[in-house]
Amino acid sequence: MSGDAVAMMVLAMVVLWGGLGAAIVNIVRFKGREPQESMRDL
Repeated sequence: MSGDAVAMMVLAMVVLWGGLGAAIVNIVRFKGREPQESMRDL
């Protein structure tokens, strides 16, 4: 692979794993009150 391809692959991995890590930290640090009944269809 060329150097540009490796750099783009590393950047994509950092963005994806960084977003996943940020989401996990957000969930773990959430201290708010849970709603009693959610009206969302999941």
